[in-house]
Amino acid sequence: MLLDGAAPPPGGDAGAFGYELSVGGERVIVDSGLGSDEAERWAAYFRSTRAHNVLTVLGPSISPAQDANTLESYIRLHYTKQEHRVAMRDGAQLFTSIYLPRDTTKKYPILMKRTPYSVAPYGVDKFPASLGPSDHFVKAGYIFVNQDVRGRFLSEGEFIQVTPHRPHKEPKECDESSDTYDTIEWLLKNVPGNNGRVGMYGISYPGFYCSAGMIDAHPALLAVSPQAPVGDWYFDDFLHNGAFFLAHAYRWLGNNATERRKPTSEKSPPVNYPTPDGYKLFLEAATMENINRTYIKDAVPFWTEMMNHPNRDEFWQRRSILPHLKKVAPSVLVVTGWYDAEDLYGSFKTYQAIESQNPGVNNVLAVGPWHHGGWSSTDGERLGPISFGSKTAAFYRAEIEFPFFERYLKDQNSPAPAEATVFETGSNSWRTFDAWPPRERQPRQLFLREGGLLDSAAPSGGDAFDEFVSDPAKPVPFTERITPQMAIEYMVDDQRFASRRPDVLVYQTPVLTEDLLVAGPLDVDLWVSTTGTDADFIVKLIDVFPDSPDAAAQPGFQMMVRSEVFRGRFRNSFEKPEPFAAGQPSRIRFELLDVLHRFTKGHRLMIQVQSTWFPLVDRNPQKFVPNIYFAKPEDFQQATHRVYRSAEHPTGIRFGAVPTPAPPEPRP
Repeated sequence: MLLDGAAPPPGGDAGAFGYELSVGGERVIVDSGLGSDEAERWAAYFRSTRAHNVLTVLGPSISPAQDANTLESYIRLHYTKQEHRVAMRDGAQLFTSIYLPRDTTKKYPILMKRTPYSVAPYGVDKFPASLGPSDHFVKAGYIFVNQDVRGRFLSEGEFIQVTPHRPHKEPKECDESSDTYDTIEWLLKNVPGNNGRVGMYGISYPGFYCSAGMIDAHPALLAVSPQAPVGDWYFDDFLHNGAFFLAHAYRWLGNNATERRKPTSEKSPPVNYPTPDGYKLFLEAATMENINRTYIKDAVPFWTEMMNHPNRDEFWQRRSILPHLKKVAPSVLVVTGWYDAEDLYGSFKTYQAIESQNPGVNNVLAVGPWHHGGWSSTDGERLGPISFGSKTAAFYRAEIEFPFFERYLKDQNSPAPAEATVFETGSNSWRTFDAWPPRERQPRQLFLREGGLLDSAAPSGGDAFDEFVSDPAKPVPFTERITPQMAIEYMVDDQRFASRRPDVLVYQTPVLTEDLLVAGPLDVDLWVSTTGTDADFIVKLIDVFPDSPDAAAQPGFQMMVRSEVFRGRFRNSFEKPEPFAAGQPSRIRFELLDVLHRFTKGHRLMIQVQSTWFPLVDRNPQKFVPNIYFAKPEDFQQATHRVYRSAEHPTGIRFGAVPTPAPPEPRP
């Protein structure tokens, strides 16, 4: 009810939301400003009026006079909030926000997210704009728990990037697995109205904490969804096959990895870019040392650690959680997007590690046409210039993610999820498989041939090759956009700007006379030589659209389907780099991560090969130096690279193709 005839208290402002008070035994909603100070002013006011029986401030609610249709309004109306400092086994206290349904006639499962990105807003009277993975969960009723991980924001302890797992802990030794266990134990004992079941979810770094929570899991942890999880930081995010993703690392570390001297609710100031032109910015900075000296200024400890560990030594090996994903007991839903520029590796390798190390575990995979986190933050209808024909992310949230948790945390009679629910790009349709990669795929291969041809027949000639000059002073840009950071759309960008350059080799098939459905990972087998002693090689798989004006995208559009870089010094070992012998053919083999893409009749397959991809990837000086991050300006030199296509040194790509009946009708 609204208090009849009440005027705002002195100093009080009417706001979008109200406070719910107990007045003479009745629950009263008063139209007040936000914040506990406002509530106290109202309480004092009521004590001085005929409504003198104010007992307690029950927490923020919605004024019926205001719009209650937004999700934030719904949360305020249907949930209360608690904040706690939960003690871990070593005594460190982790700041934890808990949102409980106001309806106390039922018991609810706990759905937890552990994050290094802050559980803001802080304060029991401050509510977020959303809770949980989607609004489906808010309206179904869950107990939501958000926790600042150790050493971040208001939690105590030391923060360690991608905390190494300790498989054999002493009683008071901690890692993210033990912190998860201790938190769940506390929640079950201290949170009223829980049904004894716990789920976890999280995207990106929080996805890593989901993976950690599965190890030696608390028996109440029944369902976990690591989404775009970090798996091995030598191949995820900032490093790809030993090559440094400069633009991404500079932005993310600058925003999220500056040193915290004491617990705080404040975020670091955003990284400063003196120009929006990242290509110009990083090219003029010249060296990694100068980037640190000029812009980072030793303010990011993990940047310094990365610079000191260019090889996959113990520092990086300990940060791979993949070998520890054993004896997994909860049901698992791994989620990623085909165009996740950050943690695509971690997603597929997490799924594979759980499958291979836990026979019989309930572990399923969902992949859609999304950028990093796009399944949560968008409707998934398009990315950049590419339309996917439907609201794919909305479908995922309603038909895959929500039923998964309802099934395992509430015993709802939802169908068991398919082993792999995967969006087929190129035809814009959802597919389900009983294994990933699909069992029915058949081996195929394509070879680089004379005249820029890409062909299934292996070369039979002598010492054939194509060559180009790679100049670190004029690196190939990774996108046509003027941007200081890693543009999320770059993974579907039109590649015509690159195919016109003399330092990019281009090979393509004849026009396809029937559809070709490529499924799973692709293996690159590259034979190269260089006049230098070090080099990077980038390989892109591209879908070339017809030149006709009725093409789905622009006529002649060259859509990147998958791409990857390999730092040549690591061709034989990521632990022990070695130089190239000038002019001597060397073999480089690496993986292009999984796809499910239909190259349709009338299209072509294209392969591009290049040696720079700037500033997505830092520049290789093309002269072997012990630590590439400490290369001096004089170390950077032009080099001529050869890519061989002979019988003795055949360069090609191997992949699996699925027989191609007509694609299913796209879902609405």
